[in-house]
Amino acid sequence: MRARTTDNLLVRVRSGPRSPRAPVRRSASAALGLLVGALAGVVAASPLSLPEAARLAALDCTRVSAADVAEVLSGAPAPRIIALHGSVPIVTMEPFAEFLVTMGYPDERIRNPVDGARTYRSFVDSRRLAGEIAWHYERDGVMPILIGHSQGGMVVIKVLHDLAGTERQSIPVWNPARSEPESRTAIVDPRDGSTRPVVGLKLDFAAALATGSLPRVLLGQWGVLPLLRDVPDSVAEFTGFAIPWDPIAGTGPEPAGFRATGTARVRNVVLPADYSHIGLPATSHLALQPVTRRWVDAWRPGAAPEMPKGVDVTNLLHAADLWYSVKRHWCEGAQALVRTATSRASR
Repeated sequence: MRARTTDNLLVRVRSGPRSPRAPVRRSASAALGLLVGALAGVVAASPLSLPEAARLAALDCTRVSAADVAEVLSGAPAPRIIALHGSVPIVTMEPFAEFLVTMGYPDERIRNPVDGARTYRSFVDSRRLAGEIAWHYERDGVMPILIGHSQGGMVVIKVLHDLAGTERQSIPVWNPARSEPESRTAIVDPRDGSTRPVVGLKLDFAAALATGSLPRVLLGQWGVLPLLRDVPDSVAEFTGFAIPWDPIAGTGPEPAGFRATGTARVRNVVLPADYSHIGLPATSHLALQPVTRRWVDAWRPGAAPEMPKGVDVTNLLHAADLWYSVKRHWCEGAQALVRTATSRASR
């Protein structure tokens, strides 16, 4: 049982000329001093100790182990995860949130700050959610992650288009603590101090699970249909998951994939046909079973271990894929704070 993936990715690696040996030593010493000072600044603003901050900076974010999560990332700033359930939440995103928390993700970073829920309604104004993302980013220093199931995935796409300015060039910042818009349409970027409009902000990662066109027709959501498969530049990386012959999403043997309209990296993952549209968020058991938990921790794109036997593997493939992406962007976001501190220390 395997998922099929397609993606489009262009990577350019540049290598600069080597400097003479003595200047390299002086530059390395200066860089080390700057890094130590920068890490001290990071430590002052977070629970990380200096050794933990150094370990964070040294992590390979494409190979984050369970020990790295427990010993390093657990104390680092984590992106807020906004998990949106479907239109008829027979299964909400709560089981998926439980999976993430059991795997080591901070519970507080998944809960809605208004009501404490770990699942968000998908009947929501996407522009309001775009303004809320800006509000969180300004305060947290790390960009939120959007993951939507069924209609929740449609909301994810709408938010991406709102941030890209597809239909409107101005969106107010939304304050979730007061449940009202603020009288501004821009934030102060926490990384460089610049003023950034809400429209134009870019997420690091977003995903949609079993989001199809048929429900949009049945629910009269005609306006989103032309945009439903287009992923704009308001996200760096996007993963879409689909099930063949999904009667609710309205897919056939080859589900239509998402496509980048510009520079976004888009992956399309076709799950096994026996996966359930309604049951996709039900993943909490995978983190509780030692065998499947180890499998999820070891999973990487293109290097999945042999499927475990003798245990419940329901929803294992997309759970592992999403956990890999979540912890990688968690790691990269936290490292970006170290780089920001290093840059400021060098001025």
